[in-house]
Amino acid sequence: MNDGTVTLPWLVFRQDDNGNRYRVGRYATRAEAQRIADTLDGPGREQLYWVEKLTPKPSGPAD
Repeated sequence: MNDGTVTLPWLVFRQDDNGNRYRVGRYATRAEAQRIADTLDGPGREQLYWVEKLTPKPSGPAD
């Protein structure tokens, strides 16, 4: 990261019992994202939480 920006490639998602999906947050490491998902996905909860890595889109030629 040479430009001084912070990259947060790990996403936590939630799916409710109606099938709607929402992004909960973005995190720097998989471990951090998984910890959040595990905390939210506790006993007695009907929602599903999972972690995905954001894959950057390939950059095309500059216009």
